[in-house]
Amino acid sequence: MDLYQELILDHSKRPHHAGLREPYDAQTHHINPTCGDEVTLRVHVTPTGQGDPPDRSATVTDVGYDAIGCSISVAAASILAEEVIGHTVGEALATQEAMRAMLTSRGTDPGDEEVIGDGVALAGVSKYPARVKCALLPWSAFTDALVRAGVDIASPETAPPQTATPQEATS
Repeated sequence: MDLYQELILDHSKRPHHAGLREPYDAQTHHINPTCGDEVTLRVHVTPTGQGDPPDRSATVTDVGYDAIGCSISVAAASILAEEVIGHTVGEALATQEAMRAMLTSRGTDPGDEEVIGDGVALAGVSKYPARVKCALLPWSAFTDALVRAGVDIASPETAPPQTATPQEATS
């Protein structure tokens, strides 16, 4: 537990990838109205091919942010940037989903360090519902920024089913 607290404090005091850099594809600003935490987040993605619209196979080239608030919120932004830069959008969204599952588990999901890295340090936050919003704030801003950047974040599992035309259905 002490190691996790040290990780949170380290990410809070010396946030990784902090700052609003260019180039970027989209910027979002999210506020937690409960406590006043704020994050402005920029995302830059590189599509897999020239002229291709960015999708789940695009690479998250950069995430820059300005986080103002508690140590949990700032640490979560730092951890997010550390865990998604250099990965595909699909991998980043899997990390986001694993973080969300852990943080909303009320302590039943310890998190998988292989998937969320230093994010496991935030597992204890899940026992404090008011603090969960602090930890999820940058992740919410990240997915919002991806959508604003024009990234198709719908997974094949959540995409609407394809319906066959009557002609295709009979062949």
